Amino acid sequence: MALYRDHAVVLRSWKLGEADRIISLHTHDHGKVRGVAKGVRRTKSKFGARLEPLSHVSIQLYRGRGDLDTITQVETVDRFTTLRDDADRFARAEAMLEAVDQVAQDREPDRALHVMLVRALRTLNERDSALVVAAFFLKLLAHEGVQPELDLCVDCGNEGPFAAFDFDDGGVRCHEHRRGRPISDGAIQLMRRILGGGLGGVLEAPVGPATGEVDMLATALLEHHLERRLRSVAVLEQNPR
Repeated sequence: MALYRDHAVVLRSWKLGEADRIISLHTHDHGKVRGVAKGVRRTKSKFGARLEPLSHVSIQLYRGRGDLDTITQVETVDRFTTLRDDADRFARAEAMLEAVDQVAQDREPDRALHVMLVRALRTLNERDSALVVAAFFLKLLAHEGVQPELDLCVDCGNEGPFAAFDFDDGGVRCHEHRRGRPISDGAIQLMRRILGGGLGGVLEAPVGPATGEVDMLATALLEHHLERRLRSVAVLEQNPR
């Protein structure tokens, strides 16, 4: 059994026995790990509040022989208080956690993904931009090697104009070969800026007609890649802003 320390974001947790919890974490150096937090459901537990989903923590664990490690120390780095005080932003943050929980592989280090998640949570905590989550989803897809094709028709290679987005082929289609969901030029331009390094400017720009379109497209594209719906997104749809 080996002791190790790392920084982690708490993705989710569930009950184990009468007093313990299993905590799913995405760590900086060890990838996604699951640890047992013993006694955290007792009122006197010093770990409980520090291991809630969304918490960014410095953590110490013992590596066990099975799938579960044992959490021995936890220190809070950031609780993202603004997110927790805003139900809508909290739900959007949970959608990002759920996405990472789905794509991350157990015990496979992915520092770039960890840094991307922490930065996205910090951004959403600091500014209530409608495109933070959509941008995270698009960048997550690019990180997974399935960045959407936005410059050429996926059927004929035409440079545009484009009329639709094809989820099966992962990119835009021209008018002649249109198939899939209709897409506006404004939405295409926003997605290009997000993926091309212009995210800061996108988040500062006022909300326009294409904003909601990009939000829906990015979510649908990620769910298509995952082959499942995101529970957190379903909650947002039931409680629109």
